[in-house]
Amino acid sequence: MNRISFEIVAECRHTRARAGLLHTPHGTIETPVFMPVGTQAAVKGLDSRDLAEDLGVKILLSNTYHLFLRPGHELIRSLGGLHRFMSWPNAILTDSGGFQVFSLSGLRKVAEHGVVFQSHLDGDQHTFTPESTVDVQLALGSDILMVLDECPEYPVSHEFARESMHRTVRWARQALAHFRRRMEENGPAGGGHALFPIVQGSMFKDLRRECAAELVDLAPAGYAIGGLSVGEPRPLSLEMAEATEDILPRDRPRYAMGVGMPAELPEYVARGIDMMDCVLPSRNARNGCLFTSEGRVVIKHARYRDDPRPLDPNCRCYTCNSYSRAYLRHLFQSGEILYAVLATRHNIRRYLDIMREIRHAIISDSFLEYLRCVRSASVDAG
Repeated sequence: MNRISFEIVAECRHTRARAGLLHTPHGTIETPVFMPVGTQAAVKGLDSRDLAEDLGVKILLSNTYHLFLRPGHELIRSLGGLHRFMSWPNAILTDSGGFQVFSLSGLRKVAEHGVVFQSHLDGDQHTFTPESTVDVQLALGSDILMVLDECPEYPVSHEFARESMHRTVRWARQALAHFRRRMEENGPAGGGHALFPIVQGSMFKDLRRECAAELVDLAPAGYAIGGLSVGEPRPLSLEMAEATEDILPRDRPRYAMGVGMPAELPEYVARGIDMMDCVLPSRNARNGCLFTSEGRVVIKHARYRDDPRPLDPNCRCYTCNSYSRAYLRHLFQSGEILYAVLATRHNIRRYLDIMREIRHAIISDSFLEYLRCVRSASVDAG
């Protein structure tokens, strides 16, 4: 298998949820899928064996902006690409760096040809263009690449969002044309990559739909939905994810970027989303917030000081099989590095378990019931 393709194996009769198989040169991925975030070619606290063998992660995300600045994409290319550099056997998705660049605010300037920005590390000036971000990601050896897009903050005016959205579409055209030229130059080996354009339009449904329709004409291998989790209310985020479901082709994967909390995962799947990523499981773990099948555990609370129970009695991860809540609290309070390792391992396992539950529910025709249970539990917890 040297080409990326997608097939649907089951669909929910009551929602837009579907279970599929995403075939890549580095393995087949069962969808819906959650992708852990390895920003700088590492998921904090875990190595590749932890992720691939112990947790069963089939695809993870790395960040083009950070790897471009340090250690540099050409260095990574010279060392065999990102897979070899980080000793990762499975698929890799890289974002274009657009979100990070647009988060720099006063350190960047948008022009029609791309974005000029200053490094947050040393202040050096760099430029990202639609073409250069493709080349950087190809140097990294990513399986799935993202186009450069403009990600507006929230809120913005309709006029600003419209101008930004049209720029994103123009950049997507340039990026896909450049990408296809590169694939032709590579011959048969060029089939090992896919480039996804990104649906933007801020929180305006009409702009989202216009953007999606423009991107469909480009016939890419899949689509991303960006501009979410930028400060908007969560119901609005879900509404924007759903806004283009009937426009985007059914036979292509859809990736919601940067979402979400555990209870939100099935909500995005119900709206036709196949792929998600988020820093929440690892970041929250390090900060003492652990997700379990019974709800959140804030491990610093005094009630866990002498609690002998496993973190989650329904979880089979190494952390839950081996250690008590009391021990995890002790590690957290003591500032021990081991805490971050054990907590991150569990939180990522919890996210992966949720995705497995969702997939099973879709295939067994019980997804609507599963979704209702999650919603009911969320109301009770609130």
